[in-house]
Amino acid sequence: MEQYIVSARKYRPVTFRSVVGQESITSTLKNAIATHHLAHAYLFCGPRGVGKTTCARIFAKTINCLHPREDGEACDECESCRAFNEHGSFNIHELDAASNNTVDDIRSLVDQVRVPPPIGRYSVYIVDEVHMLSTAAFNAFLKTLEEPPAHAIFILATTEKHKIIPTILSRCQIYNFNRIKVGDTVRYLQYVAGNEGIEAEEAAFNVIAQKADGAMRDALSIFDQVVSFCGQKITYQAAIENLNVLDYDYYFKLIDAFLGGQVQQSLLIFDEILSKGFDGQYFISGLLSHLRDLLVSKDAATIGLLEVGETIAERYRVQAASTPVQFIYRALELANECDMNYRQSRNKRLLTEILLMRLCNLANGGQEPKKAEPELPRLSASAAPVNAAQPAAAPVSKTAYTPVQTVRGQMVAEERPVTAFSRRPGISISASPAQLVPVAGEVKTPSAAPQADVAAVEHCDFTDEELSQAWLKYAGSLEKEAHTTQTMRNFPPERVSRDGILMRIANSAQMEEMTAHRRNIERFLSAELHNGHITLTIEQDAAHFEREVFTPTEKLARMQEKNPYFKELRQKLGLEL
Repeated sequence: MEQYIVSARKYRPVTFRSVVGQESITSTLKNAIATHHLAHAYLFCGPRGVGKTTCARIFAKTINCLHPREDGEACDECESCRAFNEHGSFNIHELDAASNNTVDDIRSLVDQVRVPPPIGRYSVYIVDEVHMLSTAAFNAFLKTLEEPPAHAIFILATTEKHKIIPTILSRCQIYNFNRIKVGDTVRYLQYVAGNEGIEAEEAAFNVIAQKADGAMRDALSIFDQVVSFCGQKITYQAAIENLNVLDYDYYFKLIDAFLGGQVQQSLLIFDEILSKGFDGQYFISGLLSHLRDLLVSKDAATIGLLEVGETIAERYRVQAASTPVQFIYRALELANECDMNYRQSRNKRLLTEILLMRLCNLANGGQEPKKAEPELPRLSASAAPVNAAQPAAAPVSKTAYTPVQTVRGQMVAEERPVTAFSRRPGISISASPAQLVPVAGEVKTPSAAPQADVAAVEHCDFTDEELSQAWLKYAGSLEKEAHTTQTMRNFPPERVSRDGILMRIANSAQMEEMTAHRRNIERFLSAELHNGHITLTIEQDAAHFEREVFTPTEKLARMQEKNPYFKELRQKLGLEL
């Protein structure tokens, strides 16, 4: 019985020309050999299975070839090439740094470097997984790597370049290997299948190439696995069954269900996917990839980013043409949000089903239904309509006060229909403090505030005493904002016109604090005083800023001036500064 050799070894490239997906690197190495510009140290880095060690071996074979060809390839006929092909070359030394990573291993390698090659011109030392060397081993390697003998060339290979110390990197020429594209992998698999006499569908090769994730060695290993399952004929259905890959068809059906708003159909498809043993997060990840592929299929400039077979690509083009781009954008956002929340969710299936329901609701122009905004409390049915002929309120004298300045960062209130007691948008005087809806940037009134019943009166006058009582009532309702309550009690309002109220405060901090409450205060006073035209103006009293720093004696004099009883209290208690 003939010994079986896996495809990854049997079809391992032996020439630069047969290396797949690394044309820029192989061209550079061939030119370096042709011009005799060989460095003493190379670093090949990149993902697994993309040809780093293979290129290192081909490079070592070629530079020792006694009769190289004009195209830069080895002749495969000289004594050195034959020894390499028979795995008996004494010019090439390989060290696995994953298991030989100590200082003693590197010292042994350094001692070996001094011996010249028996055949050919160069001794090539390939150190695989070099990032596994210890720091001490790296340091022991530095001097030899910087100034090796003329016959020694080092080729270091790694999948984790960031773990190599900078002093090693600075001594090497660095070559970054790329992941192999799906198209290149498919073409090489077709070549291997042709040599082995195996029939296969191109879609099956696409599944294998995507499963390999850019690694040719993985692709060939998966190919051998599928051949063992399918025999001499590989079909797409058999490949996805053997590799446990979710079929494209499920995602195409789901998008059609989303566009049709078919919630029940999408839930049944998802249930079928779960019954086949697929994880919910795997499904979400596949849905994100499908939406991304739909997006790139909508434009001829980006369709080249689609890494699928021609048959599947045509299905993407057809579905992309009937899918609104806004739907794709919003669907990507929702699916990504679900993907991030999946691990934290206690009911993962419900989370995914909610995603499917929301996607079904995007069919109407690619937008979810807008959330209903909270409606402001309405007036009672007995409220009298505004009389269009009613005269405007008396203007406030410009000399009496200065209009309040808007606090930096405060947002403008959203316009709302004008109610029977309101001249300004955004004010509904039929609400108590517990019902007031704050404008953006304003402070919400605590829910413990007292209720105020509003009579259906259009424009009622009020006395200063009524104003003071309503003012203190609002201040008392702010249970959790003692500082604001104290400010309102310390600075009572002044009536400057029939409907205009002025509040003089001491500093900019109070200005910002009270401005945040101004709209709610207006609404509450309007409800309490049955006057929808009340306007509150807040200004800083310049007199408070004449002297910001007072001595203790000045503070005492000022306190006695404000309250005569304080002096009497001080004398009775014998208080001194």
